[in-house]
Amino acid sequence: MGIKKTEGKCDARPSAVVLLSGGLDSAVTLAVAVREGFACEALTFVYGQRHGREVESARRVARQVGARHHRVVSLDPSLFAGSALTGGPAVPLDRPEERMASEIPCTYVPARNTVFLALALAYAEARGAFDIFIGANAVDYSGYPDCRPAFIEAFERLANLGTRSGVTGEGRFRVRAPLMAKSKAQIVRMAVELGVDASITWSCYNPDDRGRPCGRCDSCRIRLRAFAEAGLTDPLCGDEGEV
Repeated sequence: MGIKKTEGKCDARPSAVVLLSGGLDSAVTLAVAVREGFACEALTFVYGQRHGREVESARRVARQVGARHHRVVSLDPSLFAGSALTGGPAVPLDRPEERMASEIPCTYVPARNTVFLALALAYAEARGAFDIFIGANAVDYSGYPDCRPAFIEAFERLANLGTRSGVTGEGRFRVRAPLMAKSKAQIVRMAVELGVDASITWSCYNPDDRGRPCGRCDSCRIRLRAFAEAGLTDPLCGDEGEV
């Protein structure tokens, strides 16, 4: 299953498709899949996100962590209009922690994980892979409805009901979210344990004109807090968000 040839050699590892945004969570997820013995097909999507700097981070992460292949796929940005990440309202800054914990933020991108997982599923079935990894996380202020366990479980059922491979019994698709129940501090510690270079990842939604993280958007603040709780300093920002 999923045996491919790489540079003239037969790679006997099972294949897995990994959604790779370039952020810390997806980088650690890729590292988990590699550690589990998968030959990883990394997928990154360009969808008009204002923090496009993460795409270059994804390329660097794929090389550093050891993806077998890495594909960058461009989608029509108009499909995702209305989000603060795709040119809609301004990215919110300095939000109180209680608001981050209780609201679906305007940085929510319409059905993003549904679309990405559907494309990953098509790619996986075409390449004979049955494991799909996603860095979804429901802990520490995750207000996104498509990052919940119920959503991942529902999509896995869909994958096995709506594909030839699933219906014929050729294999059973598994949607893997190894970070789902991890705190952000635990994810930072996992990055260290797995040898992920956090300095090449990217989380900021609102970089400045010089391409530096703002330290003030939800994503920056959650990341800074995670590094602090892990007893470490974010290599992209100082302890208090200095850039």
